[in-house]
Amino acid sequence: MLQPSHQSLQVAAVPAAGASPERARNSAWGRVPVRDHDSDAPWHTEAVCRRDEAGLFFAPSKEPTASRLSREEAAKRVCGGCPVMVECREHALLQPEPYGVWGGLTAAERRVVLARRRRREVELKKAAHTSAGPIAAAG
Repeated sequence: MLQPSHQSLQVAAVPAAGASPERARNSAWGRVPVRDHDSDAPWHTEAVCRRDEAGLFFAPSKEPTASRLSREEAAKRVCGGCPVMVECREHALLQPEPYGVWGGLTAAERRVVLARRRRREVELKKAAHTSAGPIAAAG
């Protein structure tokens, strides 16, 4: 299986340090413990995907569509029980990560989110400019 050659893949492929069997069971059944946001550890040390096969999150070359959709849904189920899903998603949107399932979103879904964010920023700038116009003229 060919996988993208960027450092981020290692996050999904490396077993979680200190992940207890109890925590793994809880995550698998949706009883995810609350993440300690005061921790100095990077967010990805808490990622549930660190215990799973990286191939679940990254497409092999020439993967048939039905297989890809099935694999992506399985990856999203793992993400759904992850205590750092939001951090993972934001990482993938800010990088932007061009491959794989990150934070419960595929690469295509992330492109849609990014396009919506850009449109929203443009709308907010236009609204700010429009509302500032009459105030500046009156002053």
